[in-house]
Amino acid sequence: QVQLVESGGRLVQAGGSLRLSCAASGRTFRNSAMGWFRQAPGKEREFVAATSWSGGITYYADSVKGRFIISRDNAKNTVYLQMNSLKPEDTAVYYCAADSMIQRLSRGYYDYWGQGTQVTVSS
Repeated sequence: QVQLVESGGRLVQAGGSLRLSCAASGRTFRNSAMGWFRQAPGKEREFVAATSWSGGITYYADSVKGRFIISRDNAKNTVYLQMNSLKPEDTAVYYCAADSMIQRLSRGYYDYWGQGTQVTVSS
């Protein structure tokens, strides 16, 4: 069982940067692949990024590749999403998710998810 709590979302101007955090609790965090998804109003939830349990493997959606960086600190039970060069189309609720396999996360499947944090990018 993994519990996830996201934070760090706020209003930011286009071109700016933001770092989201996801604090996890539960004994299986260190064995879990972690990921970020987002959902904009009127749209389906979409995959953003994922990292393996060790952090050695990462996947990114094409729309964020080169701008976003996912990382994790297993000592702190926390996963991060560094978002740079933000665009208005990045506006969404961002959700943290956990699963046993990074491949499942990259395909939109996950066992656990958080309540989300709102990111709004103004033009």
